[in-house]
Amino acid sequence: MTRERSTRRGVLRALGGAGLVALAGCATQFSAFDPTRPSTPRPTVSGPADATVDLTASPGTVRPGPSEADASRTWVYDGTFPGPELRVEEGEILRVDVANRLPEGTTIHWHGVPVPNAMDGVPGVTQEPIAAGSTFAYKFRAEPAGTYFYHSHVGLQLDRGLLGPLIVEEREPHVEYDREYTLVFDDYLVGDPQPASGSGGGGPGGTGGMGGADGGMHGGAGGMGGGTDGSGTGGGMDGSGMGGGPSGSGMGGTDGGSMMGDRRPPYAGLLVNGRLPADSPTLPVSDGERVRLRFVNAASATAFRVRLAGHRLNVSHADGRPVEPVAVDEFVFGSGERYDAVVEADNPGAWELRADAVSGTERPARAVLRYDGRAGTPAAPRSGGRQLRYADLRAIEPLEGLDGTPDRTFDLTLSGAMGGMGGMGGMGETGGSSAWLIDGQAYPDADPLTVREGEHVRVRVVNHSPVVHPMHLHGHFFRVGDAVKDTVRVPSHMGELTFDFVADNPGEWLFHCHTLYHLEAGMARVVRYG
Repeated sequence: MTRERSTRRGVLRALGGAGLVALAGCATQFSAFDPTRPSTPRPTVSGPADATVDLTASPGTVRPGPSEADASRTWVYDGTFPGPELRVEEGEILRVDVANRLPEGTTIHWHGVPVPNAMDGVPGVTQEPIAAGSTFAYKFRAEPAGTYFYHSHVGLQLDRGLLGPLIVEEREPHVEYDREYTLVFDDYLVGDPQPASGSGGGGPGGTGGMGGADGGMHGGAGGMGGGTDGSGTGGGMDGSGMGGGPSGSGMGGTDGGSMMGDRRPPYAGLLVNGRLPADSPTLPVSDGERVRLRFVNAASATAFRVRLAGHRLNVSHADGRPVEPVAVDEFVFGSGERYDAVVEADNPGAWELRADAVSGTERPARAVLRYDGRAGTPAAPRSGGRQLRYADLRAIEPLEGLDGTPDRTFDLTLSGAMGGMGGMGGMGETGGSSAWLIDGQAYPDADPLTVREGEHVRVRVVNHSPVVHPMHLHGHFFRVGDAVKDTVRVPSHMGELTFDFVADNPGEWLFHCHTLYHLEAGMARVVRYG
């Protein structure tokens, strides 16, 4: 996924989805609002589309490694893995006609884009699943500019590979660059994804994780192996890293730990643009160029630590929104997060771009930045140096309407319940099955969080569980510290974080952990406009 600066136009790729959600918590309201004021969802856009894409979800064969033994059957968009990249200019009306050729229902969620509620792609909340053999037209204005992605939001279909990048191009970028690459990071599972709850359901809207006619999970023999090359086993950043609160201090907590307290799917490998480390993509560059890298974490259950040998990463965007450039040696991002960074190509050679799993034993995902005419084995990145923190991010376009005291505050607690792990970090039995909870409730049996249009809403989250949770709010951007984001990692072990948003997009919106199996097991709520 590369673009020369002079020819930046394109089509879509695809990123897989998760289950549904709703939202509750302890709420404090500070100001009175007119209860008769209507809160009607924003209408879908009218008029002709500026760009129209036909996208088909169907079973297909992928081969992420160099050997035929790596080939396997999975579910894909337009026969590619990940799905095709879609590029439109900011403000254009985009129409995507989705044909479902899968054996079950599906949807597409446009992760990070504040679309009208009816276009958000959450089954049971904003739409019914697109039935097998049917089509559905998504239509929305592509704004604001940024790096986004799209994926199924039904069951565990995300971990099958139904995902891809969506790029909305700026009219006037605040950083200069000569060429760009889009890098989609993913985890790669052999066999069907299985619900953490053991219920076999896979979340509302469809199973998403069970086999069936031509329904085997993406996977293959290739890529299996230990993480002997800096694979990031069990380690993790402490609360002083990116998982901190608005100040970046972290308020305690760590980035280590894996799903359900050491339970994580048995991934066969980690991917960049659908390729295992043994067949990693090459990023050609020329000496003297400024290269924009768009990083998308489309994984179902993996946070990545990203480093580039021989160069610094000048981070220019967080979750698509522009920030004052900050030079770092590495960053960590959780499922659903995106960063853009500009690299000064001033050190000719061949250099490894490495993404280690923060918690996992798989070999690191990798790509190679290779200068023209330079052969040989790429140099590996060094450890250490400056790591990006949320506190380093300064939004160039801050959110409006967040001055003063919030009109409504929610205090939420994240915790887990798992059979056989009662009492661990706030974890206990819930019907003998696994569950991830917000304020002790598992979606869909969870109260909504009710807001009114125009309110300044503050959300304070404390994480009582032993794992980090990347929390994503649909339909809105929020302020965390001085950054503007839509997904944020809440550190584990009593870590806490606060974010603020303006209730400016009426409807019903999912708020959930973007670790797919936490979402499937209940860590979600619905933000409902009243």
